[in-house]
Amino acid sequence: MKRCKIQIMLPVIAGLALLSACGQNSDTGPVSETASVELPNGMTVKEQIEARQAQLKKIGKAFKTINDQLKAGTPDLAQIQAAAAVVPKETADMADWFPEGTGPDAGVKTEALPIIWESKSDFNDKVAALQDAAAKLETVAQGGNVTEIASAFQTTGGTCKACHDKYRLDD
Repeated sequence: MKRCKIQIMLPVIAGLALLSACGQNSDTGPVSETASVELPNGMTVKEQIEARQAQLKKIGKAFKTINDQLKAGTPDLAQIQAAAAVVPKETADMADWFPEGTGPDAGVKTEALPIIWESKSDFNDKVAALQDAAAKLETVAQGGNVTEIASAFQTTGGTCKACHDKYRLDD
């Protein structure tokens, strides 16, 4: 029985070694030399993209919490307020998350489209709109009026959608 498992595993191990030798990785596809280039902020391209994705996931988690609570029969205002406070904090330096060279041509998996860097001014305007809406959402959430929170949340979500529609892959 043990010998059978080893015989099955050997081709798998050999395949992984071959992929590695070919500059492939089962998670991200082709590995690029660009991924290890150091940016002016001291991070590598790969680190910058991964940090950006982590920040966006934090924002997404906060949005999910707010959305779930607004759909609940009795929303938990404390959860909404805590999540609403996350969004402006996490988006404060969002425009800096997209330095030149951190697009899809970097060889690191990203849903950021090249048009971000081609239309940087418009992109930055959309980021600023999100930041403004996020600040208003936090203020409204602290007030505790669920109807006003829902309206501010919808507005904030609209700023996200405006950016995603133009600048994000598969959204």
